[in-house]
Amino acid sequence: MASRLSAFFIIFADMATALSSDIQYLSGVGPKRAALLRSELGVETFGDLIHVYPFRYIDRSRIWHIGEVTGDLAYVQIQGTVRSATLLGPKGATVMAGGGPVVPVAAKRLSVMVEDGTGEMEMVFFKGIKWNAEKLKPGCTFLFFGKPSEFNGRLNIVHPEIDAPVAGGAEAKGTLTGVYPSTEKLKNGGITGKVMCKLQASALSACLPEIRETLPEYVLKDNALVPLSYALRNIHFPADHYALEKSVRRLKFEELFFLQLSLLKQKYVRSRGTEGLPVNKVGTAFNSCYNALPYELTGAQKRVIREIHNDMKSGHQMNRLLQGDVGSGKTMVAVLSALLAIDNGYQACIMAPTEVLAQQHFANISRYLEPTGVRCTLLTGSSTRKERREIDEGLRDGSIGIIVGTHALLEDNVVFRALGLAIIDEQHRFGVDQRAKLWSKGPCIPPHVLVMTATPIPRTLAMTLYGDLDVSVIDELPPGRKPVKTTMISDAKKGSVYNFMRRQIELGRQVFVVYPLIFESEKMDLNNLEMGYEEIIRRFPDPEYKVAIVHGQQTAEVKNFNMAAFAAGRAQILVSTTVIEVGVDVPNASVMVIESAQRFGLSQLHQLRGRVGRGADESYCILVHDYKTSAEARKRLELMCSTNDGFEIAEEDMKMRGPGDLEGTQQSGLPVKLSIASLAKDGIMLNEARVYADRVLDADPSLSLPANSLLAAGLREGKYDIKDYSKIS
Repeated sequence: MASRLSAFFIIFADMATALSSDIQYLSGVGPKRAALLRSELGVETFGDLIHVYPFRYIDRSRIWHIGEVTGDLAYVQIQGTVRSATLLGPKGATVMAGGGPVVPVAAKRLSVMVEDGTGEMEMVFFKGIKWNAEKLKPGCTFLFFGKPSEFNGRLNIVHPEIDAPVAGGAEAKGTLTGVYPSTEKLKNGGITGKVMCKLQASALSACLPEIRETLPEYVLKDNALVPLSYALRNIHFPADHYALEKSVRRLKFEELFFLQLSLLKQKYVRSRGTEGLPVNKVGTAFNSCYNALPYELTGAQKRVIREIHNDMKSGHQMNRLLQGDVGSGKTMVAVLSALLAIDNGYQACIMAPTEVLAQQHFANISRYLEPTGVRCTLLTGSSTRKERREIDEGLRDGSIGIIVGTHALLEDNVVFRALGLAIIDEQHRFGVDQRAKLWSKGPCIPPHVLVMTATPIPRTLAMTLYGDLDVSVIDELPPGRKPVKTTMISDAKKGSVYNFMRRQIELGRQVFVVYPLIFESEKMDLNNLEMGYEEIIRRFPDPEYKVAIVHGQQTAEVKNFNMAAFAAGRAQILVSTTVIEVGVDVPNASVMVIESAQRFGLSQLHQLRGRVGRGADESYCILVHDYKTSAEARKRLELMCSTNDGFEIAEEDMKMRGPGDLEGTQQSGLPVKLSIASLAKDGIMLNEARVYADRVLDADPSLSLPANSLLAAGLREGKYDIKDYSKIS
């Protein structure tokens, strides 16, 4: 009775919708395997399973002759006849079956010799010996598939996949077989590659009649895309290479198109719906600063300032990301943008992630503002009560034009008379809620927003992470700036590094020595830092040399004191963790030594290198690695030595490590999960999808036309929402 009821409910579930049916009811799954599929792959339903795609394919479209096979081939499929099957015990001794049924108790392996008229090959089994010995009878023909190798001068395949021969004999063609994501738990639970293929076949059989198109007919036609049902069938079981190629393109394009459609729709809504403060004129303050500059702005800086001004006078709120490599002149662009706001009767704030960086910005900006008469002030956690009172008064009455600060700017008692521009430096270091507070500090109309980063972001990643922002890039360094000479060296030759440091210090230069304290809780790393500090002190003793140390477990007061001592030239060497990665400007520092450089990501190495080469002197970055450095890590270090282009490095970093955490310390992943497309590999298609999404929204910004009902429905599912990663509010 129970089994009949169970069967009834399974049939009822099929009648309701196969796509949403619980995965445990798929033939071959059951409760135990369902639990594994949920925990390992996130598969809850039949529909979820058919959207788990193969990540590569084994080409079984060819059957090789044994005579053609060599041990260095990847995978081969042969059709051969069993000549003999021998059970072998310890040390290769033959185990006799006694003429009766096979009882391979003492057998350690099974050796099966097969032939096809062009040669012979051995198939070796260490598991499933009894089952395979009974199946592989001499005289029977099978398809064998696996990785060939050579052992004792004989070709073999260990644990080949075995299938019945296909109709048509030895020349019959096989298929392209998908290889799916897997884990040890899945394999141990019996969900092997072969089983996964069978499960996908069952799921597709149940679901394909229910598959409904997700893209309008005109989108399919304009982009030469195959229907969804065709793509799903051929992504799992391709009819041929052409069908697979068309299916992959369809599924990738849809994923990237909906992602860009979601981002651009947010941008359309904001740009058309959010009123912006009018910043029309270029006035006295801007011109006074610009005309007093001791150098000519680069063409890239001028272009970016024009883009920012066009935004600020458009009548809509500006939300712009400014990317610029280390030393490209972002601070100057920020100052001139702030002066545009001031010339139109507004105030500006510049928020930095650390007190040291805020102080540095304040010192530089104050110097730039001298010809303008604009009042600039600094607000940090160290500001005194008296200073805070004066700042509060100046912000409320409008006498302070520009304020530079840290998180202290977000405090409730910091109130502006008319905040017109909020500039956020290294914006990824601030939380969404913190950034949103700046928005509320403006008048009833929100301020314009400029977010800046010195972390070069690959174009494809920027289009995804910041796709609803306008992006400006300063892709040109100021004239006369020398590239940093970068070299890699084994830690066994560190003595030569110390000698080089001494020569540079004798010339009056300063040196950074950085250790990879990636997580502040890692005791081992802290020990390494302290041991390194002690070695540096031994090699560079007081009073001839002064050495400062900075790391995240120090109090803010100690950290700032030591950093300031180095910046002021009272210490020649700063031993540090990556807390000095962003923004610290010491023009006299000409050497960056990075210990255990193999443990850093490319983007982070580039950021650290950017701390030197900020003055007129020749500068150097020395990447110290240990003897255990992997081939992949060595490739990263070699790339660092070959180029100073941050964007080239960022692109390569993403190709090597995937589009994860930009800081290079951990892979935090993207704010939206892509099932088949890759930002690292599909940049051209991403751009095509964005251009086309822009065209669709230009004709129908709200996607309210009947022809776009499928697109509106796709966005309502929420899969392509990016939750406030880059927006200020």
